[in-house]
This record gives sequence, structure tokens and C-alpha cells, in this order.
Amino acid sequence: MIENSLFLNRLIRTALEEDLGPGDLTTDAIVDPAAKGRAVLLARESLVLAGLPVFRGVFNFLSPDLGFEFYFEDGGTVPAGEKIGVISGALGTILKGERTALNFLQRMSGIATLTRRYVDKAGSKVKVVDTRKTVPGLRILDKYAVRMGGGFNHRLGLFDGILIKDNHIAAAGSVRRAVSLAKKGAPHTVRVEVEVEDLTAVEEAIQAGADAILLDNMSPQMMKEAVAIVADRVEIEASGNITLENIEEVAKTGVNIISVGALTHSPRAVDLSLEVIKT
Repeated sequence: MIENSLFLNRLIRTALEEDLGPGDLTTDAIVDPAAKGRAVLLARESLVLAGLPVFRGVFNFLSPDLGFEFYFEDGGTVPAGEKIGVISGALGTILKGERTALNFLQRMSGIATLTRRYVDKAGSKVKVVDTRKTVPGLRILDKYAVRMGGGFNHRLGLFDGILIKDNHIAAAGSVRRAVSLAKKGAPHTVRVEVEVEDLTAVEEAIQAGADAILLDNMSPQMMKEAVAIVADRVEIEASGNITLENIEEVAKTGVNIISVGALTHSPRAVDLSLEVIKT
């Protein structure tokens, strides 16, 4: 969970310091500190919601006295025009946290919405997973949003999984040697996955004892041939230039996993607004 974590508190503090600095010149000049109000969070388009704990956390960081009422949960689909929730309390606090809170929620919901589109296109027989192509510092939030969209997480970082890529193979001298070295150095709980670009490398990876194989930028036809070679001995991941237009075709090749960098490196922020109603 991302709620109530030290990581989230640090992230929110940094974001608010960036935006709020020593104070909100506009709000401090216009809004009476004692003024109370309500703000309605609206979906301007249909979306998959992700990030409510972060959205709420921004305002809680500024003041523990605000009230919240949400009508949807993370992972839920929100129709265009629907009210997602209402915040009530000190009007100045709501205004000071508005932009930062929306920035988090719009990006995270954008990731979840895009992920859901990929998952629906791919079908239920394969897992759609993310990559490490995330905004620096926001990876945990990005990957949480992928899960809310129905996707799965690949390794969180270099520290919790072994994926031998082309440059590792070049450094080791061959697929076989790279896999051998990785298996010798890896904890027994960590599987070794190797990225391959042709069918010869698929054979070599299997013979070397790889636990999983990543097919990098292969055509669908070559993927089918790779699946036949592997013959269910290890999991197969497809990656590289996966789009909404071709993911269905890739899924039909028989691979087990499809990784999509676009989920987190280029999502479109969804259209949300926070409208204040003074009471």
C-alpha cells in the first residue's frame, strides 16, 4: 500500500515545497484564513481512477482538519461528468493543495486508464506488465497506478530482479556465459530472465538454464516460432514497440507476458478539476 508511508510523506513534502515555497501569495492575499468552503472533484472525461490516497495525502499534509467524501475507489471506472468526491474545510488550505494534489491524481489516473485499454485489448490469457521507464522518483506511484488499471508490475528496480539485456550479453561475451554468471551470483529466490533478439539466442538461453526469456522487438511470426522452441519450459515475455494497435496480435502468439513501456513513459494526464464552492 502507498498510504501512510514515509516515502509518500517525503514525496508530498517535496512536491509542496516546489509549488508552495514560503507561501501562496495569491491565496494569502485574497482568502480569509478563517474562511470555510467545499471543493468538488470532477471527472471531465471517462477514466480509471488511481491515486486517491496521494490526493488526500497532499491535503492532510497541509492540515489534518479537512473532511473528505469519495464516491469512487481506486481501480474503479468513473464516467465523464461524475463527481469523484468532495473536500470540506479551510478554503485557503484547499486552494494551496489543489494543484499538487491534482497533478498526482491526473497522472496516476492517466496511467491506470491507459493500462486498462492495453489490458482489454490483450485479453485474459496474457499479463500486461510495466517497465522501469518511469518518472524518476515516482516509480512506486506509477507502478501502483498500473495495478489499479488491471496490469501487473515487472521488477521495481535493478535490486529485485535479474534481467540480462543486450549490453550485459556484450559485456559477458555470450548469452550462455551471461546466464551462467547471473545464476551463480543470484540469490536462490531470484529468477534469471534474459533478453534475446533472434531464435538462435532463444535456443542458447534455454540451454544455459534461463528461468524466463524476453523476446525483444521480434515480429509476431518470429514470436510464434520462439514459443514453439520454448515449448512451455519457461515463461516468455514480449517487449519492444508494443502499441494498442498490435498488442492483440502479439497476445495471440502464445507469449505469457507483454511488457509495455508506454504505460508509464508517455501516459496522457486525464482531465480532472477541483471546483470550490464557498459556504
